[in-house]
Amino acid sequence: MVYNPAIDVQHYDFNLNINDSDNNLAAHVFITVKFLQKTNEFSLDLINKNEEGKGMTVTDVKENNQFIVFKHEHNKINIQLKNIAAAGTIKTVEIFYNGIPADGLIFSKNKFNHRTIFADNWPNRARNWLACVDHLSDKASVDFIVTAPEHYQVISNGVKVEETNISKHFRLTHWKEEVPLPTKIMTIGLADFAVNYVGDVNGIPLSSWVFPEEKENGFYDYAQAAEILPFYIKNVGPFAYKKLANIQSKTIFGGMENASAIFYSERSINGKRSSTEELMAHEIAHQWFGDAATETDWQHLWLSEGFATEMTNLYLENKYGRDTLIARLKKDRENIIAFSKVRKTPVVDTSAKADLMQLLNRNSYEKGGWILHMLRSNLGNAVFWKSIQKYYATYRGKNAATTDLQHVFESASGKNLQQFFTQWLYTAANPNLTINWRYNEKNKTISFTITQETEHVFALPLDLGIATKESTLVKKINLTKKVTTISFPVKNKPLKIVVDPNCNLLFEAIVIETAE
Repeated sequence: MVYNPAIDVQHYDFNLNINDSDNNLAAHVFITVKFLQKTNEFSLDLINKNEEGKGMTVTDVKENNQFIVFKHEHNKINIQLKNIAAAGTIKTVEIFYNGIPADGLIFSKNKFNHRTIFADNWPNRARNWLACVDHLSDKASVDFIVTAPEHYQVISNGVKVEETNISKHFRLTHWKEEVPLPTKIMTIGLADFAVNYVGDVNGIPLSSWVFPEEKENGFYDYAQAAEILPFYIKNVGPFAYKKLANIQSKTIFGGMENASAIFYSERSINGKRSSTEELMAHEIAHQWFGDAATETDWQHLWLSEGFATEMTNLYLENKYGRDTLIARLKKDRENIIAFSKVRKTPVVDTSAKADLMQLLNRNSYEKGGWILHMLRSNLGNAVFWKSIQKYYATYRGKNAATTDLQHVFESASGKNLQQFFTQWLYTAANPNLTINWRYNEKNKTISFTITQETEHVFALPLDLGIATKESTLVKKINLTKKVTTISFPVKNKPLKIVVDPNCNLLFEAIVIETAE
């Protein structure tokens, strides 16, 4: 679904003025728009001033340096063009506004009591301070030109193209991002920083921006990015941006994957890399999934968070071994099952439109990651990585839905995956199995009756480990019915039945031995 079908923003120039005397933001914005249909008007998102005096007030709108008619109401700027724009026409408008952001751009103090200003746009909070199409389906290049007191260092998306000291102890800093971004990952950050150049990774300058009081620990912790970045470049594809900065910040999240300028919680630094490695692997993975290849709409959030979860698991498996992966998968499986008993929604969830924060849950993260793990288990490592690389290459700089990923995996594997995607992504349930087994001493056979307790009947490749004194035999049973009965020979009575011994399936189960 296209959020604003009348227009496609091509570029934003945000000229922003910030001071230390108050939390006011003054903005002069140039927005270049392509019209997708014939019209003489269009709208942008921008939060109005509220009763507490927070929000934005638009003072003027211009086209070709001439004032044009607009209305700023109901958190929208409705703009009347001078002339009708034909489909395909590209126009640039100027918008002047100011105010104290109610959200989105956070004026605060860090834990060292120093004033900081950090953008925090996810999911659709950019409209609190940016005049924009505030939806991830409309991606645009962006320039941030920030004039602020000279004691601040300013970080943003893209490459720094200018830094100029101007009058009255102010400095202008200009960052340019040429790669189209959704507004959720456009950002600025202003603080007193210590900055460390870590080095180049495949030609990508890598830097760490931390509060000076934690310089030593921060530089040590954040330098791990130099190990993480090459793994994704090698296995997924080229890094989409011209730099990567890892930044200590005041985000409300543990980390926020702003393109080329990742924000981490101010509590993320402690000089113990193990506590930041997982977080950094997750946020850096987002640079590929969520940032460069972006979901078409919010119900497909798992294409961002599920991917980042799985890529983190794969990075840690590559570094520490399969035992680490299995331990993480088992923990994630427990969390998914527990969540499903509290909230029964599918991974592709259209019910959270009123509160998109609800989508930050076990379905989007852990279950999304588990679905990718099952695709890898079912299709094989080679087909899995081929699919991932093709998906990224196809949708880098674009938007994708769950069906797009399905088609990529089907193309790479040569298999019809409709049933797999339907049951795992569009069904509000997880497999719940009752496994009854009986050993016949006389016939030396073991019999299983496996019942699916859910209303939805899943198609599952279930591995059963049958442990005897001599060895452990693993049998694969393809479940396609409500009740499956199967028998096979076993020389001695099993000591134990292990369900899914190789951790390839998302499920819960009860195993019951039935007496002869």
